[in-house]
Amino acid sequence: MGVFVNYACLFRLLLWANALTFITAVNIASDATELSGDRALNRPSSFISVPHAFQPDSFRQFLTLGLSDAFPEDMEGTENCLELLSIFGQRYVTLANCLVSYARPVKVCQNCYTDYNNFENIYKNISSDQSGPGNVSCQDSLLWSDRLMLLPSLYSGLRDIWESAACTNCLTAYQMNLSNETLNFLAKLNQSLICFDKYQQGNHSELCKKCKTAYKQLDELYSKMEGNKTLCIDIEDAMNMTRQLWSKNCSSPRKEMVPVIAVSSFMLFLPIIFYLSNYLHSEQKKRKLIHPKRAKSSHSLMNIQDKFS
Repeated sequence: MGVFVNYACLFRLLLWANALTFITAVNIASDATELSGDRALNRPSSFISVPHAFQPDSFRQFLTLGLSDAFPEDMEGTENCLELLSIFGQRYVTLANCLVSYARPVKVCQNCYTDYNNFENIYKNISSDQSGPGNVSCQDSLLWSDRLMLLPSLYSGLRDIWESAACTNCLTAYQMNLSNETLNFLAKLNQSLICFDKYQQGNHSELCKKCKTAYKQLDELYSKMEGNKTLCIDIEDAMNMTRQLWSKNCSSPRKEMVPVIAVSSFMLFLPIIFYLSNYLHSEQKKRKLIHPKRAKSSHSLMNIQDKFS
């Protein structure tokens, strides 16, 4: 591996040396046609300017030309790897733009699964062990040939985002379409939001009355999907926003809050019950202690009276 890296570094140095030589030759030719006399003598010899025609496209052509001169037998495979690299960059940008566009409200799983599949496929082609044209594999040259390993880092970054969003839970096999359960949830969500918008400007009590059934069905479906572990970030975010909207307009306590209120009330009255029972117990104990004393005093009094009689 170390020898391979050394050869790669040496190859890069030779490539940049050829590039500088090419630029210098172009400058000398342009200077010979544009400068003459004292202007040519006064111009610093160390000044190098890039011609206007030397743009990234021409540099790529020059890069391909340099690779062709250095390794003519691998030219066909090199062109294939450069083409895969270009496609990877395009699909990376497309997927990143999609994720940003649908970040708020979160709808990345619904709208970006096609772009993610394309991005996944091009990376699989690059990382494949199978040799392409010219019997050349692009895996080593594009993925593992340098310390930075830029392509694997870019790929893992977007893959981690996709897996954290759990988008596969809302999609069919191979991430080709939205699942039927997800489509059903989105339909019920749309019904609830339409109802909210219809009664938003009027009396909120009317909203709570008219939209209660639609919201209840949506909440029950969400709980079912949560138990089946078929939730993705799109559904979680949509349900969270819907619950906030419902709580804002309808202040009635939810059913699951009733047990919490009952337990809290019981805990609140526990000290009162404790002190009351303690007080009653102490009073009863006092009565038991006093009664034998009275009985003993009466018995002693009877004995004294018998003696004097």
